[in-house]
Order: sequence, then C-alpha cells, then structure tokens
Amino acid sequence: MCGIVGAIADRDVVPVLIEGLKRLEYRGYDSAGIAVLDGDGVRRVRRTGRVSEMEAAARAEGVHARLGIGHTRWATHGGVTEANAHPHVSFNELAVVHNGIIENHDEMRGRLRDAGYAFESETDTEVIAHLIHHHQKAGEDLLAAVQAATRELTGAYAIAVVSTRDPGRMIAARMGCPLLVGLGEGENFIASDVSAIVQATRRVIFLEEGDTAEVTREAVRVFDDAGAAIEREVHVSDVSLASLELGPYRHFMQKEIHEQPRAVADTIEAVIDNNGFSAELFGDHAADVLAGVEGVQILACGTSYYAGLTARYWIESIAGLPCSVEIASEYRYRRAVANPKHLVVTISQSGETLDTMEALKYAKSLGHEKTLSICNVPESAIPRASRLVYYTRAGAEIGVASTKAFTTQLVALFTLTATLAKLGGRLDAAQEAGFVDALRHLPGSVQHALNLEPQITAWAERFAPREHALFLGRGVHYPIALEGALKLKEISYIHAEAYPAGELKHGPLALVDAEMPVVVIAPNDSLLEKVKSNIQEVRARGGEMFVFADADSHFGESEQVHVIRTPRHVGVLSPIVHAIPVQLLAYHAALARGTDVDKPRNLAKSVTVE
Repeated sequence: MCGIVGAIADRDVVPVLIEGLKRLEYRGYDSAGIAVLDGDGVRRVRRTGRVSEMEAAARAEGVHARLGIGHTRWATHGGVTEANAHPHVSFNELAVVHNGIIENHDEMRGRLRDAGYAFESETDTEVIAHLIHHHQKAGEDLLAAVQAATRELTGAYAIAVVSTRDPGRMIAARMGCPLLVGLGEGENFIASDVSAIVQATRRVIFLEEGDTAEVTREAVRVFDDAGAAIEREVHVSDVSLASLELGPYRHFMQKEIHEQPRAVADTIEAVIDNNGFSAELFGDHAADVLAGVEGVQILACGTSYYAGLTARYWIESIAGLPCSVEIASEYRYRRAVANPKHLVVTISQSGETLDTMEALKYAKSLGHEKTLSICNVPESAIPRASRLVYYTRAGAEIGVASTKAFTTQLVALFTLTATLAKLGGRLDAAQEAGFVDALRHLPGSVQHALNLEPQITAWAERFAPREHALFLGRGVHYPIALEGALKLKEISYIHAEAYPAGELKHGPLALVDAEMPVVVIAPNDSLLEKVKSNIQEVRARGGEMFVFADADSHFGESEQVHVIRTPRHVGVLSPIVHAIPVQLLAYHAALARGTDVDKPRNLAKSVTVE
C-alpha cells in the first residue's frame, strides 16, 4: 500500500498524477513513482523519499503523456529502495500499481520464473505485472488478462494497469482494498481516495469487492467478480478542495485539532434537530435492528479501539447492557462465541481498515445480523457491509495521527448509548433532556480546552528531551490516557505507556523516577480522591507529574506537580473534553523535537493490509 492514482485524457496527465500523489501523502509512504505510456513503451520515474523529489526528476526528464498511473508506497514486501518502488513493469510493455498484499506471491514467483520472467524487486506486486503480461502473451486483451490474473491471486489488492499492447485504456481491479473511478468530461481517472482526483472531478464510482473496471477517455465499464457487466451508482463527493488545504496552520494535525468544535457540532446536529435520541438516527430499519439488543460487541483498531473502550463504560453504566471491546485483528482469528442478539459495532475513520472489515465479515459469518458501523467516510466499505451506520461528520482528516475522528467517534458512541438506554426503558424524559443539553454545550467546552494551548506548549518543551513517559487515568478516563500515550509515541517518538492509576503499585511504579514524566488525567468525578492518592505514590518516588484537572478539582501545585485546569467538569462527556489537551501535548512535543508531525515514520493513515 498506500496510494493509487491514474488518468487518461486528451491533455498531459503527468501534472494530474503528481498532484494526486501529493494529496495522498497524508496516508503515509516512503517512496513514490509514476509510469506513463509514450511511443517508446513504458516510461517510469521513481524515487524514495517525498513526492517532490520524484516530481523534480519527472520535470528534469521531460515526462509527458496522456495515459499514466502513479503510486505512493508504504513498504511491506522488501525494503525502502527505488527498485521496490511502484509502478512495477513487465518487459517494458506493462505497468502496474498495487495496494494490498498478495499471499501466494512466492508460489506465483516460481511459476513465472519457470516461464522466463526475471524479477528485479523483492515485492509481491511485481508478480502481478508479470502474471498479467503472461496472459497477454497468450493472446488475451488487457481486460481479459487482468481478470484472468486476479482469479489466480490470493490476498488483498487494488490495482491499476496500463499496457503498450492496449494503449487506449486503463484497467482497475479491487479485492479487499479501496478503489474508485472518477468521471470527467472526455477524461477519466482511477484513485484509491477521492482526494487524489477532487481537483479534476467529484463524480465517482466506488468499485465493489471483486469488481474490474475498464477506463477509456470516453467511457467506463464495470464488471463484477463473475465477469458480467454491471451498473454501479455514480456518487457526487462532498470532499472540498478547501478541506484539503492547510490554510493558516503549520500542520494538518494542528488544523484538525482546532476543527474539533465544528466537527463535534456537525456530528451532534442530527440529535439536536431531533431534540432527542431515537433509532432513526442510525438509518432505515434501525428500530428493527436495535429492538431486543441484549449486549454490544465493539470491534476496532488503534485510536478507534480506544474510543470503543470509552464507550464500554457508558454502555454498561447508562444503557445497562454488557459490552465487550476487541481489537479487530485479534477477534477475527479466534473462536468467538456469538450471541445473535448482540449488536456488533465496527469503528473506523476511513471505513476501509482491513482488519476491521474482516472482523465484521467474521462476525456476520457467526450469525450476527445486528451490525452498525461508525465511520467518517460515506460510501466506504465497512458502512456498506453494515445494516446501520452513523457518520461522524468530521470532514477530511489528513494527519496520520487521528484527532477529530476520535472525538467525533466518542460523540457517535454516546449517541448510541443514549439511544439504547431509551429503547431499553432506562432513560426518562428528564435524563434525555439533560444529555441533549450536555451535547449542545459540548462544542463550547471543547473550545475552552483548546484555549489551554499556550500552557500546554510550555509543558511540551519539558517533554521534548525525554525518551519515556507514563499516562494515568481511572474509570472512563483510562482510555483517554491510552489515547494520550498513543498520540505521544506516534508523532514525537517518545516511548509512552498508559495504565489505570490503580495499577501503579502492581508494577509500573518501578519505572518512576525524576526522569520519567507522568501525565495524569484527573477530572472532578467520583474517582478523584483515588487519583489523588495515586499521585502521592508517584510524588513519594521523586516523579514529576503533569496533571490535567478540572477547574473545580482543587489540585495544589508544587515543584513536582504541574497542573493545567481544563473547563469545569462536564459530567458524562468529560472524556471528550479531556482528549483535547493530550492531543495538544503530543503535537507540541513533536514540534519541539522536530519530527514530521503529519507523516510520522513507519505509519500509514489508511491501513488496508494485514
């Protein structure tokens, strides 16, 4: 993986390809390349490093064409080298770009070597190029060759292919990885993400599992996994160019942190307009799906998993339903005991997270029919595979480290909690009005937390030289400590771990000394006095503490204890407000250390491989 773009037009497509790759940089990558067709065959430019380096090389070489494909690669098979960068070619006649992992590439490599093909890279993708070329040599046209080759592949893939033997078209195919076709006037496009082509068109077709698409300047034809021509709906994307621009901010992560009041307000708009909670907020037939729910099973990865952990406290305490939360990549490989009366909730910012998608398929295979996805990208794969969906209206999230997606996921999960409580007779009118009022005031509380940025910036200067940190929380705020630790290590590369504060004396306390900063989430809730006791344990060992406390929690400062006071305690929604300062701490610590905030090393935004 990571990003694909392709174009066929009556104009030079090289600027389109390069602009598309730049807009895909947020997904994370370590090399970039383009391949175009000219009169002499396939012309290819690849570079490790940033797209700008590849762009400079293409400009220096004078590359122009009316058909081409491009790719940003995040290494899976083989190291970060130019030889392993995409596109990959076969006999200078065919080029392919690929997201995903081909599981039977070793077997295919042996067969193709026996057929006379030499391999120049360590990648699984080069197998695809040679396999398609092999079918073309047997007399098949490019469409038939791609369809035949994909039937032999095991694994996940999104591919775009061009060939000198068939120079008037591109072929695209997908299985397990997202891919779409963009529709223009006298020109058409292929991309893994609409942001790559939004400068040219907003009209897109989302390819389904097993689809193959034939793309020419004049037309697009789509075929299902059986090879039959099929009509796929045309969507008009609401992604705007403005949402993809940095504006006055230094980084997209900073921009997205500051967009959270608006993102939260947009996500709760349906609840406010409805003046309460109802099944209809989650889509057609939601009342039937949510009726008789006896428990909730949440499946997610990374930041979305921590959102699920927060929701478990809400669902069990407010809705009175048992709730389990599992990492999707673990759930999909264990023998789970299914209860068809449990609601399966999948959470994914992109809606394309492979492990989460596969976990959903596994849950459905076990007999789970009550399925709900919480997602930020309309028409993505996971919502399409779920009975119900709640969209987090966060807008485009470009930074690899998720921020506004996390807080809006929490809003969606709280909305689900209150709805389940109401359907189960555990939420009376007064409580419902109180929850709606709390949501109405939430964007303001988030803004108040953002106003703490200058104080947090000063803290970050103290964090920057450190190599380790501990985060502590209790109850519903423990997952916020987990998220804070994840953010810090993701973008600043400071090793950070999070623990329930009560677990300190069961091991982690051995790590505490003057060089180990300890971040404490300490809202003014029923566990505050317990947290204060845990702080004394750290203080007695010479540890330096950085405490995020509510304005009314009566924390005293000292040389060892630094306190930043967030807004007055906002009750059940407090985890959402306390997520803001830990995001800001991570951002400013990374800034002080000089790391690449939006594109941290080794990470990708949309994880579509296992």
